[in-house]
Amino acid sequence: MVDEAAREGRRERRRGRGGEAGTESSRRTAYHLLHNPFRPQPVFSDDQVAAIHDTALRVLEELGIKVLLPEARERFARAGALVDPDTDMVRIGRDMVTSALASAQKSIKTRAGSRERDLTLELGAMTFLAGCGAPNVTDLERGRRPGTLADYEDFIRLVQHFDVLHMLGPCVEPQDVDNRFRHYAVNRAQLTLSDKLPFVFARGTPQVEDGFEMIRLARGMGEDEFLAGAHCYTVINTNSPRQLDIPMAQGIIDFARAGQVSIITPFCLAGAMAPITVAGALTLQHAEALAGLTLAQLTRPGAPVVYGSFSSNVDMKSGAPAFGTPEHVKATLGAGQLARFTGLPWRSGGGSAANVSDAQAAHETQFALWGSVLAGATVCIHAAGWLEGGLSVSYEKLITDIEALQTVAELSTATPGDDDSIGFEAIAEVQPGGHFFAAGHTMARYRTAFYEPLVADWSNFGNWTQAGSRTATERATGIWKRTLAEFQPPASAAATADALDAFIARRTQEGGAAPVS
Repeated sequence: MVDEAAREGRRERRRGRGGEAGTESSRRTAYHLLHNPFRPQPVFSDDQVAAIHDTALRVLEELGIKVLLPEARERFARAGALVDPDTDMVRIGRDMVTSALASAQKSIKTRAGSRERDLTLELGAMTFLAGCGAPNVTDLERGRRPGTLADYEDFIRLVQHFDVLHMLGPCVEPQDVDNRFRHYAVNRAQLTLSDKLPFVFARGTPQVEDGFEMIRLARGMGEDEFLAGAHCYTVINTNSPRQLDIPMAQGIIDFARAGQVSIITPFCLAGAMAPITVAGALTLQHAEALAGLTLAQLTRPGAPVVYGSFSSNVDMKSGAPAFGTPEHVKATLGAGQLARFTGLPWRSGGGSAANVSDAQAAHETQFALWGSVLAGATVCIHAAGWLEGGLSVSYEKLITDIEALQTVAELSTATPGDDDSIGFEAIAEVQPGGHFFAAGHTMARYRTAFYEPLVADWSNFGNWTQAGSRTATERATGIWKRTLAEFQPPASAAATADALDAFIARRTQEGGAAPVS
């Protein structure tokens, strides 16, 4: 299948990384470092944002949060929080939260495998990630199936290829690898196939330490150099409502202690794990995120933490989660206001509840994406490929969603308005009733003037029919197959394989590391 795709790729125009849109174009894009040019859109008044923040502090102070990890409860207690030993409830004073917000970094500089992949996570920056955490994968040729390590590696290759995807992530859980050894396989794939910022699972200290050691081996770093910078990230999910479980609390401590990035994200579905109103869901989300942030700062003041938001609603008829809904967008806009209130970089979430890559999937993902963009999100996870509310990730949808992300990236670039761009001479050159195709102004710019689509087909109906009448999803199949067939990992990443394999062999012989639950 891949060989056939490679032959086809040599015949067709190659589109993809770095804006290479074919031999007839010299256009080069800059999708790596994006800054959001859009004015953030509010959904609440300033007074309402302050009231949500104050109520979240009241929730933590008067009601508390259940913390299942003894070490985390001890850290809170030493700092002055009220801990009930019978219920594991921790009541956190607002002064403690305020102090944590003051010490948290407002701008986080991350170090990837190459300097051109480094990112600065702060308000105003804009980064996108593929869909993460799915147990299943799907594509047009092989259908829906449990994800494998081969699938995971393919998604890492695709994410590496497209510059509008800025960080790696756990796109799919390899179901064919035992949990004791899965983290070795996924970390190896990230570090040998890509030079982008890697993800490390927070599933207990042994797995975390394995992940950190593999990064040090791959990057040729000692422990001091590793601790001095942020070289990876994880996602911490609270158990809404008002609970922080053992692996997540331990993950906050482990990553904070090592100076690595934690994206602390409550997953609040209005009407299910949170109040049914947008304001109520955001209040609970804000309280839980602040609790996690406080634990990180108690562990290491200045620890890099990203404020996380992933609130939406459920279908009240079935209880199923929904995404890309008006409520999801409103919650994202409100989360942006809360993040700006704190001054922290923040994470939003995209995605779709659709079961296949169809019109519903495109509609929901687009609205979720625009909610993130108009809210000023620093990091948007699940921005490409995510289906079924996270139960599957689609090869074709990854490609079609990348088209949308590249469009947003293009909209984020400056639009020239100098005299030459205004083009009085061009207007003067063309007589009434004429055309601009052959005008000097056009000829000097036609190779680079316009965005060249990745998936979209702008040919007329006749030409489209003659070419096989392929839909966008069908064309996406050819794109991901060609991309995989032609993929070459960064030489610096591929060169780390031997050192990583030796480490994995030793740790496998020792029995690996079981995840903590």
